[in-house]
Amino acid sequence: MNPRNQTQAIPSPNVNQAITATLASNKVIRNTYLLLSMTLIFSAFTAAASMTLKLPHPGLVITLVGYFGLLFLTAKFRDSGLGLLFVFALTGFMGYTLGPILNAYLGLPNGAQTVMTAMSATGAIFLCLSGYALISRKNFSFMGGFLMVGILVAFLAGLGAIFFELPGLSLAVSAMFVLLMSGLILYETSNIIHGGETNYLMATVTLFVSIFNLFTSLLHLLGFANGNE
Repeated sequence: MNPRNQTQAIPSPNVNQAITATLASNKVIRNTYLLLSMTLIFSAFTAAASMTLKLPHPGLVITLVGYFGLLFLTAKFRDSGLGLLFVFALTGFMGYTLGPILNAYLGLPNGAQTVMTAMSATGAIFLCLSGYALISRKNFSFMGGFLMVGILVAFLAGLGAIFFELPGLSLAVSAMFVLLMSGLILYETSNIIHGGETNYLMATVTLFVSIFNLFTSLLHLLGFANGNE
């Protein structure tokens, strides 16, 4: 055999690195979507339990403390088995807070239709955006700074709408969150594909929060459109 052909048959370091990176990103994607499915089911279970028991909403302060506290613990223990426990604690807690909200909507005229429409729209948006990012493999990392600033502004505006009782601002915030969460789904999926996010626990939490906020924002907008609010 010609020695030159033997040399050419040896993959270059760059090719090996690319293959390794692709295998790693595929593993993160697989683990992320598996865990995301499990957390969505668990969250639905806690929401259903909260609805059945007619538990009251914990209120804004407890909700924020619980959410950011569990999010902090998840990030702190992201590389250990304890982090997985906090992922389920966080998503279960969010499911619990969703239960009273769903009960309130289901008690209104056309409430069941509003909830189902919001749920269907959320699923369709997530599947389309996530699928597009996976298939096209486009890099949406340029959206990171915009999304961070936009989410902070929308969050503060949402608090203002609650404290000052401004329904119009609240609707505007919900519309902003629909756009921002859609962008976050694209960004995070792209981030996983291109190696920007290598921890599947944090990737799962980001996508779960995106879906949760997308659903509640659509619920608010559709409830207003149907005359339920």
